[in-house]
Amino acid sequence: MCGIAGWIDKNIEMSNKISLLNTMSKTLDRRGPDENGIYIKGGTALIHRRLVVIDKENGKQPMVVNHNDAKYVIVYNGELYNTSDLREELKADGFHFRGHSDTEVVLKTYIKYREKCAEKLNGIFAFAIYNSEDESVFLCRDRIGVKPLFYYEYNGGLIFASEIKTLLASGVVKPQIDEQGLNEIFFLGPARTPSCGVFKDVFELNAGECATYRKGRLTRKRYFTVQAMEHTDNEKQTIEKTRYLLTDAIVRQLVSDMPLCFFLSGGLDSSIIVKTASNYYREHKLGKINTYSVEYDDNRKYFEKSLFQPNADYDFIGMMSKDANTHHTEIILDNQQVASALYDSVEARDLPGYVDVDSSLLLFCNEIKKEYTVALSGECADELFGGYPWYHNKEILFEDCFPWSRSQDVRRFILKDGILKNGEEYVRQRYLDTINEAPKLKSDSKTDKRMREMFYLNFYWFMQCLLERKDRCSMYNGLEVRVPFCDYRLVEYAYNMPWDLKAYNGREKGIVRKAFEDILPDEICWRKKSPYPKTHNPIYFEACAKQVRNILKKKNALTDMLDKKAVESIIEHPEKITTPWYGQLMQAPQILAYIIELDYWVEKYNIEIV
Repeated sequence: MCGIAGWIDKNIEMSNKISLLNTMSKTLDRRGPDENGIYIKGGTALIHRRLVVIDKENGKQPMVVNHNDAKYVIVYNGELYNTSDLREELKADGFHFRGHSDTEVVLKTYIKYREKCAEKLNGIFAFAIYNSEDESVFLCRDRIGVKPLFYYEYNGGLIFASEIKTLLASGVVKPQIDEQGLNEIFFLGPARTPSCGVFKDVFELNAGECATYRKGRLTRKRYFTVQAMEHTDNEKQTIEKTRYLLTDAIVRQLVSDMPLCFFLSGGLDSSIIVKTASNYYREHKLGKINTYSVEYDDNRKYFEKSLFQPNADYDFIGMMSKDANTHHTEIILDNQQVASALYDSVEARDLPGYVDVDSSLLLFCNEIKKEYTVALSGECADELFGGYPWYHNKEILFEDCFPWSRSQDVRRFILKDGILKNGEEYVRQRYLDTINEAPKLKSDSKTDKRMREMFYLNFYWFMQCLLERKDRCSMYNGLEVRVPFCDYRLVEYAYNMPWDLKAYNGREKGIVRKAFEDILPDEICWRKKSPYPKTHNPIYFEACAKQVRNILKKKNALTDMLDKKAVESIIEHPEKITTPWYGQLMQAPQILAYIIELDYWVEKYNIEIV
């Protein structure tokens, strides 16, 4: 995994901008701490920061290949999981390879197939390729949106990067936020509208999109989206194919020249990955695998059951580690450090985010990075296979709104009267735009039709927020995290699976449970879903409350918008916040943490409201 960036402007000789290009490159040094490079040709500059995972010697970037009198240059961030298949296909067509890096395979796939190369790739990636034939630059992002790619287009030029901070470092992109950006922050955040970078005129290629910049014009194209098709497999075939697709995805992602470990929460998803990998390691005599879990100081003392978090993880983690025969490490986070790391998590995202769910993951990844460079995680099964409570509560299921943010009342509550008057309408339109785009079949039942809409909502909104969190918090520490459930073949299959099969036995992720019931302990396989753990220790709330009180004494672009009495009432009566701000876990402590992140973001990034 790496960080990439580029600047194209025919009116600028990029060799005269080398100091500025180096400054942009340094903003990505956490993503790529091992190596760096810049390619310059006239008005084109490509920047790369490398985290070495595969083929250290032959995978250096920017990578240049000469072919039929043309020069092709790639900067690439990602991992390809069908590298061997494509390499053999290209060899049969006469291509030669100097190493075994996936970067070289991606570049030569582009040389052969041009923009249709995107359809050949199975992996998580964002890359740019300069083509000297027509002096164009091709940009591409993976089908699922695991790896980021932001851009800013202006008259005569284009700047792109893995992170927004890199765009800002150019000096061309200003840290400006208009009404749309404020609506994103206050009424949708930590989610973002697909393609919206929140900062004024900053955009992101969507999942499954590519683009070509040629003669001063950027043309975007969607090359992948789920399609509505009849599900023709019977129950037995569906169980077998679900198991095959996920097992194949996991095994493909075990390839690495660097040490590799696994996240283990004791839940269904991470346990499937851990047990499958453990079996693979045993069969190939590779030894034990190493697993990691996260917990908070004194959480066992303060844990309280809820609808969303019915039980704690620790007993199940121990059970799964023993069953899979892993070397297991539990990382216990200090609650004060979790609060302090809110600031780092803003810098990781370049935006206020998922508060302690972000900061705890950032600290967790920091500890893992001390021993490992690559990890596998069970992210995204819930979005694809109906894991969340809102899929199973019919009152919520058929509510005409985002299920993880059903009311904007608490968001409106913290704002002064008259601020962002159209916030609710803004959210409503984003919701309608999404469900109206979801592909459906005329034969779909009412439930299956709604489940397609829910899949689309979760895939393009909730899942993207979690993938953004996973990428930024891990790459901030130079740790690559792979997500086998995001294999596009599994996504396509899940989209067309009828609900009565997907929710096999009436259970969340029922088909996945059934597919792996013979390799997991029953207590793990049929355990009720529990989300990523949050801290229940009052120290965290007290730390956030103290900081927010200090913020309310200040005067800046944020506090000018806040209703200070309303915020104080959350501090005084946190129990009155009964509807989460976002998702399942963002309640009173997290709302305060979001205000802390907002304040830091406004001041750190010199935000100008326009």
